[in-house]
Amino acid sequence: MNATNQSDCPEVKVPVPLFFTIGVVSLAENLLVVVAVIRNRNLHSPMYCFICSLAAFNTIASLSKTWENLMIVFANVGHLEKRGPSETNLDDVMDSLLCMSFVGSIFSFLAIAADRYITIFHALRYHNIMTMRRTKAILGVIWMTCGVSAVLMVRFFASKFIMICFVVFFVVSLAIICFLYVYMFMLARIHARKIAAMPGGGRRGKCRRQWRWGSGMRGALTLTILFGVFVVCWAPFFLHLIIIMVCPANPYCECYRSLFQLHVVLLMSHAFIDPAIYAFRSAELRHTFRKMLLCSDWKRWLVEKLY
Repeated sequence: MNATNQSDCPEVKVPVPLFFTIGVVSLAENLLVVVAVIRNRNLHSPMYCFICSLAAFNTIASLSKTWENLMIVFANVGHLEKRGPSETNLDDVMDSLLCMSFVGSIFSFLAIAADRYITIFHALRYHNIMTMRRTKAILGVIWMTCGVSAVLMVRFFASKFIMICFVVFFVVSLAIICFLYVYMFMLARIHARKIAAMPGGGRRGKCRRQWRWGSGMRGALTLTILFGVFVVCWAPFFLHLIIIMVCPANPYCECYRSLFQLHVVLLMSHAFIDPAIYAFRSAELRHTFRKMLLCSDWKRWLVEKLY
């Protein structure tokens, strides 16, 4: 980068307190989701297990970015070396956790999409297909794969091949998930017409089928919103990586790269926005959040002890 490029496109700086605030709030929100799913037995279903996994990956992302911001603050006041060996190793750990969060989010979206597909189009066999045992096995494979992938990505990220693989994985995953959504909603229209045309089962049976189908579609719509937020928040960061590979010295590319800190804010906002979508779309989660925040269980326990 030459002096002209620096003066034309100075790097946009985001205040560290803003990074820290987003990280802490998103960390608290996602921990609340994880605890809510664990505590409420009504949420012990495959879909909510996958949502809990997604929230856990978001928690990891929030924790890593919050810790990284603390390191920056300590380095600025002279308590840490900016390029010391221990600081570099710790930074690699934080980057590994962030990569793990990204890969885990992708796999979680794929798992939730598959779960919604089975719910909508194989409703009668859903509980035989998506058992809790299979759900736990899927989650175990997801977490193990994400952990190994994250370590390999950060360890060899200086290699252009690994960076290309990282970007290709993002693009291919988006294409697969988008295809699943389009296919799901196209089949949903056909399925809705078939339900409307079915003469058997009486009015009650028909209403029951429509309610079950509508419930599955609401879950699919929630997933679509979550995925849309994920794409909007992560795409600028990956465009940044592509620009690093394709045109590292072009002045126009440098102008885009000068916005890197804004891209990181967007990336962190993903973990900040997701819990709000859960709460807005799920009445059961809202009820659980309300009980937890108002400490109703604790009050009930106290009343039982006193009286």
